[in-house]
Amino acid sequence: MDAISDSQLARFLAQHRLASYVSLCERAAADPEWFWRAVMDFHQLHFFRPFDRLLDVSKGPEWAQWCVGGTTNMAWNCLDRTIAAGRADHVAVVWEGEDGRQRSVNYDELASLVRRAAAGLGDLGLGRGDVVGLYMPMVPETMAAYLAIVSIGAIALPMFSGFGAQAVAERLVDAQATAVFSADYTYRRGKKFSMLDVVEEAMRSTPSLKHIIVVERDAPGAAPAAHRHTRWSDLVADSREVMPLELPADAPAMIVYTSGTTGKPKGTIHTHCGFMTKVALDFGLILDLQAGDRLLWMSDMGWLTGPILAVAVPLMGATVVLAEGVPDYPEPGRLWRLAQDHRITFLGVAPTMVRAFMQQPPEVVKGYDLSALRITAATGEPWTPEAWSWFRSEVGHGRVPLLNYSGGTEIGGGILAGTVLHTDLAPCAFAGPIPGMGAVVVDEAGHPVATGQVGELALSVPSIGLTRGFWRDPQRYIETYWSKLPRLWVHGDFASIDERGFWYIHGRSDDTIKIAGKRIGPAEVEAALLATGKVAEAAAVGLPDPIKGSAVVCVCVPARTAVAGPALATELRQAVVDALGSSFRPKQVYFASDLPKTRSMKIMRRLVRSVLLGEATGDLSGLVNPDSLNELKRVGGH
Repeated sequence: MDAISDSQLARFLAQHRLASYVSLCERAAADPEWFWRAVMDFHQLHFFRPFDRLLDVSKGPEWAQWCVGGTTNMAWNCLDRTIAAGRADHVAVVWEGEDGRQRSVNYDELASLVRRAAAGLGDLGLGRGDVVGLYMPMVPETMAAYLAIVSIGAIALPMFSGFGAQAVAERLVDAQATAVFSADYTYRRGKKFSMLDVVEEAMRSTPSLKHIIVVERDAPGAAPAAHRHTRWSDLVADSREVMPLELPADAPAMIVYTSGTTGKPKGTIHTHCGFMTKVALDFGLILDLQAGDRLLWMSDMGWLTGPILAVAVPLMGATVVLAEGVPDYPEPGRLWRLAQDHRITFLGVAPTMVRAFMQQPPEVVKGYDLSALRITAATGEPWTPEAWSWFRSEVGHGRVPLLNYSGGTEIGGGILAGTVLHTDLAPCAFAGPIPGMGAVVVDEAGHPVATGQVGELALSVPSIGLTRGFWRDPQRYIETYWSKLPRLWVHGDFASIDERGFWYIHGRSDDTIKIAGKRIGPAEVEAALLATGKVAEAAAVGLPDPIKGSAVVCVCVPARTAVAGPALATELRQAVVDALGSSFRPKQVYFASDLPKTRSMKIMRRLVRSVLLGEATGDLSGLVNPDSLNELKRVGGH
């Protein structure tokens, strides 16, 4: 198959007689009414009643309303529309546990499961507007539960499967959730974790919570359900099926809480028409997910990638492979083995994950057949050239496109992306902005920066996928995104555009280090450290300095073959000087075995800085590895 001519994007361009991707972005910017309708029509997204008006900004761009007067249902589009297109017998979900057990369901079976779960939720008194939590591992019932919640007009609240009781309770309380789906347990690195115990503890401080629906992993129905518990097997036992409701197109479908290190988590609000159209654009058009694909992107429902996959895959009629656990257990090359055994055509990764795989012996990845791959994609931390090149060579064998993708929970997807049309993409680059986003790179006054100059990544127009505010906290939403620069959404990332029109992300703008009047992003310091080959991961932060104002301090995870100590620290300091100049020589280089990361595998530099300064760390619920902080405190002398 010719990756370019057979791509969804090439078909879309040809259908609308557009000469290039740049032409598409220009027309989308000039005529958003045409663009968003064209995306919906291309994917045949279904509205029970057509909308009267695509976009209403009478309340300002901050409070844009979409598909006004129309009705739809995201679950109907994911399942009923896909089955009507002839995909009933096609495998929708394949699941594999850490122990190698497997299950699969086709679209007809998944739709029946969703409709029976919808009937069961109705019997519990749940319906439109009720918030229903989702605290689940990545198993087939998770996708079914998510789509069942959406189908009845309730609002799904996905949460990270590794949360403790306090983090779960905080989100359930803030959202005033009425019910929550959970599993009795999950496995992670061979250890059994009771998810039900966590939910039961959280329930004690969540007065709004009336029901816990429990997916029993081994013997459904073997034990009697506890008070206020409903077994999944009982929820779907009745053969009665309830079809998705006809809902206002911009009705809330989901609340996703962002992970921060200070303050309470922020609940972003995503709607039926907004989320499904944005996902259809990003995955079904830009990233080229097609009906024949088998997709593997190890994720979690608490990271936006999880809900995106739960919608993108059935919207396209493809197959998703859900793998419970982690990518390097029980064997170091588990991710590659899964890709091989399940003949994965679309593989998603995080650059942080790739850098960890680079530390393994080279024969690990070389031992697997990855010839089925058609597309690879990545999101999370910015790439380094070394990791990008390693992945393209060792995993893609130089033939598989690597599509960089960056956005955020608040965006409902991506701002920047690579495409299969851009075969000359430079390492770490994006082909450009996703059309319809109004992406710009601006200086501190909101003016566009010159070519090659680093500035703030911002959005100049409302996008259909943007959050409709923060749940029950509208003022904080305005303060967070719309108050920094007039009429611009400021995303919080540094970005630049080179002379070829390629875009780059340089990390979070609030992680900037300022030394003797000179600003630098931590990514530049970290790139110099990683380029030595002696470092697997690095975090560069600025700490107060009586002379320079700030000084660079680095925390590094040594590479597999490197030995931590004074000699290595000296070598790393000199590497930064050689790359950036003596002004940025690190004042201190610490070594640790791990760095604190969010669920999307982003290194939390602000948290590293707080620990090294001995300051309060605030909310840690967004971390996937909170134990890493204890070691940081030791190496930093706190």
